[in-house]
Amino acid sequence: MRKALVLVAVLLTAISFAAVKIGLFVPLTGPAAADGESALHGAMLAAEYVNSHGGILGDKVELVYYDDNFKADQAVNIAYKLVQKDQVAVVVSGSYSGPTKAAAGIYQQLKVPMISAYAVHPDIVATGEYIFRVGTLATVQGKAGAHLAVQKLGAKKIAILTVDNDFGVSLTKGFKDEALKLGAEITFEQKYPLGETDFKPILLKIKANLPDVIYATGYFAEAARLVSQARQLGIFIPIIGQEGYDSPQFAKLAEQKAANGVVITTDLDRDSKSEITQWFIKEYAARYNLDADMVAASAFDAVMVAAKAVQIAGVYDPQKIRDALGTIKTFENSVTGFRGFTAAREAVRTITCQIYLGNRFHWFWEISDPEVVTP
Repeated sequence: MRKALVLVAVLLTAISFAAVKIGLFVPLTGPAAADGESALHGAMLAAEYVNSHGGILGDKVELVYYDDNFKADQAVNIAYKLVQKDQVAVVVSGSYSGPTKAAAGIYQQLKVPMISAYAVHPDIVATGEYIFRVGTLATVQGKAGAHLAVQKLGAKKIAILTVDNDFGVSLTKGFKDEALKLGAEITFEQKYPLGETDFKPILLKIKANLPDVIYATGYFAEAARLVSQARQLGIFIPIIGQEGYDSPQFAKLAEQKAANGVVITTDLDRDSKSEITQWFIKEYAARYNLDADMVAASAFDAVMVAAKAVQIAGVYDPQKIRDALGTIKTFENSVTGFRGFTAAREAVRTITCQIYLGNRFHWFWEISDPEVVTP
């Protein structure tokens, strides 16, 4: 009897100190490593924040994370590992659209909810009812960029450069469709490969075309080369980017302050008066000696939303967590302004436009019109 009581006591102790596991996949190696590191840092801060505020259902949050190397097949392998080996009941994607889209099908098949932090491609959430997104849908962010170009910057003639992958193509579609509706003329359009280093031949064509603005999709490395070479060629019209530019690496890689004046659509407003946003920005800088970016902020929010869903569900069960995610229509502890999910599991939010001046991004404009920002 005494041995039985001891065994029961041990089991109860183990249960009381159990951890709520949240899965995470991020590109910690490969060309997207800087963003992967940001996503991991943001997710870790969220787990610490939740744990310092009592945890979930009395238990601590434990992040179980793997490196997808910015590869779709790696993300798929990780999906099976997180669910079958680690037995997580909810997963956050801290990766790009390609790996996230590939992995989404596995989580849908295994019936484990996945939350995309910042991957934008429409097909991700369209995979099925277990897939959610706290970041901005690509077509919505593209539409917002068109309003920025036409309504705020007064552009009538627009040149478009598109990085040729899921991210770039889906953003450009949203932008182009909306810009045409707003009465703008697309006078130049061209795709370029991921990793492009020489934009001068394209930029010379754009210069001869005399557009009012350039809308250029890309990630921070391509964006830095693009804006640097544009300024070298004497092109000083506004360049509009998106969340791919939103990294401290963008200005670091750009030459001779070429980043100054670039405007982007993104999810992180550095000048937000939100208490948790300002806490996050200061804590992130103090902890990692880096400026916070939208990737880190979005990963923070995705983990916070996952934790909230487990709390609402009241049990660590994938289906109940999925159901709980669908009930989130308001959310107070958001760094990026995420307010909840639509019936189609997309994020409801205001889109901020940030301009790079001096040594950081600043508030420039925002788009809150439901006709524009509602997926």
